[in-house]
Amino acid sequence: MKRLCLIILLLLSLLTSVDSVVAQRYKSGIRKAYWGVDSKGDSTLYITLSEIRVYHRKRDLRNHQRMVRAVKKVYPLAIEAAKRMEGLDQKLAEFERRKDKRAYTAAIEDALKEEISPMLWKMTRYEGKILLKLIDRETNHTVFGIIKNFRSGFTAGFYQALAKLFGNDLKLEYDPEGEDEILEYIVKYYQAGLL
Repeated sequence: MKRLCLIILLLLSLLTSVDSVVAQRYKSGIRKAYWGVDSKGDSTLYITLSEIRVYHRKRDLRNHQRMVRAVKKVYPLAIEAAKRMEGLDQKLAEFERRKDKRAYTAAIEDALKEEISPMLWKMTRYEGKILLKLIDRETNHTVFGIIKNFRSGFTAGFYQALAKLFGNDLKLEYDPEGEDEILEYIVKYYQAGLL
């Protein structure tokens, strides 16, 4: 009898833990859930589910999964770039002479190269392209425009030629309603913590 009670207790504890794991697994698909009363007076659970994309070809699904991985890897860098650019704008407003501004931006550039270069060398071209688009999304400026504003047109042209050499383009613009619709969808899910 004690053995049977122990087995039942063990099974009940396993079932409750499995139920919570299943609830956690599928929680990300639920956008809103609430209890309501229908016309007959019965309590009813109303659930609004998140949008689900269906891919008919495996290649499309793989491309989507690849983009999700890239966004998870580079979106924090894009957010950091936007924060630093805002801080740099405020700091440059304090300088009066153009020479002081150039010296400060050159020092910041050297510090950024030292800090960020190891991360950039570990990125693929595809992740770099996603990063360029996300920086444009967060700052409302292309990377080429940012370099041109803070350094010079010559420096921006040099980095653009270097990027072209490696198969990228610093003038990439973010188009959330056009070609970057799926990227916008993934970023919104990432921001909501659903990825």
